[in-house]
Amino acid sequence: MPELPEPAVEEVSDGVFAYLQLHGQWGLNNAAFITAGDSVTLVDTCFTERRSRALADAVHRTAGDRPVRTLINTHHHGDHTHGNYVFGPGVTIVGHEKCREEVIATGLGTQALWPDVDWGEIVVTPPTVTFDERLTLYAGDLELQLIYVGPAHTTNDILVWLPERRTLIAGDVVFNGGTPFCVFGSLAGSLRALDTIRALAPERIVPGHGPVCGVEALDGIESYLRFVEETARKGHEAGVTPLDLARQTDLPDEFAALHDSERFVANLHRAYSELNGDPPGTPLPMPTVMPDMIAYNGGQMPQCLA
Repeated sequence: MPELPEPAVEEVSDGVFAYLQLHGQWGLNNAAFITAGDSVTLVDTCFTERRSRALADAVHRTAGDRPVRTLINTHHHGDHTHGNYVFGPGVTIVGHEKCREEVIATGLGTQALWPDVDWGEIVVTPPTVTFDERLTLYAGDLELQLIYVGPAHTTNDILVWLPERRTLIAGDVVFNGGTPFCVFGSLAGSLRALDTIRALAPERIVPGHGPVCGVEALDGIESYLRFVEETARKGHEAGVTPLDLARQTDLPDEFAALHDSERFVANLHRAYSELNGDPPGTPLPMPTVMPDMIAYNGGQMPQCLA
C-alpha cells in the first residue's frame, strides 16, 4: 500500500472545517464539520470504523466537548455513510430520501469488493430525516442550504451550501485530482450539477475527494465529462463495446494523470445507457461493469486505501 498522508483538518471559513483524507483515492473521502453554536454539524463520515473514529477524534480535538447533534450525508456511498453509527444514537442524520433508500438497500455489500480492508464492526445507519429538493438547516445562526442535484455521481447527491460564507461542501459531485465517477448516477446530470455549483459562485469548495479548491477546479471536471460524452457517442455509433472503446482510446495526458483512471470504462457504460435513452440514474448491470473496470485496470481490482 502506498504511503498516505495523515488526515488533515483545514479551516475553510470561521468555524467551518474540512476533514481531508488525501489524496482521495478509493476509500479516502473527505468530510466536513461546522462548530457554530453549542453543537457540531457534521457532513459525511468515513468508510471504516477506524477511519470514522479518527474523524470523531479530530472533531473532538477541534470542537471540544460540543456534541455532534446533526449529521448530513451528501450521498449513500459507504465511504460517506458507513461511519454514521459512530456518532451515537442521539444524532439526527439528514439526507435525500433516495439516500436513505440506498443506504438500506446497499447495506454492507461493498465489503465483498475489498475483503482485505479492516472494516471494523459497522452498523448500517441510514438518514432519519429526509427531503426531496431543498432543506434549510441552521448551525447556530449559520444557514446551511441542502440542495438536491442528483442524479449526478449517484441518484441522491446533495450540496451543502453556506451562502453567508460563500462555502460549498460538494460531496462526490466534485473530485479534485481524481477521476470523476458517474456510474451510479448520470453523465448529463453530473454536468448539470456543475452548472448549479457555478451559479452559486462559491469562493471555497470542499470536494468529496481531494484538496479544497475553488470553482476553477470545475473546468477540468467538465472537460473530462465532455471527453467521455464525445468518446461514448462515437463508440456507440460504431457499435463498439465500452471496454473495447476504452482500450482503443488514448486518454489525454491531463486525464491519464488523474488517479483511479480505470473509472473511464465505467463512465462509458453510463454514457452508453443514456445514449440508449435510459432515464438518468437507471441501475447498470454491475456484474458486467465491474469486470470491465478490472479488465481495463490490467486485471487488477482497483485498490481501496481505506
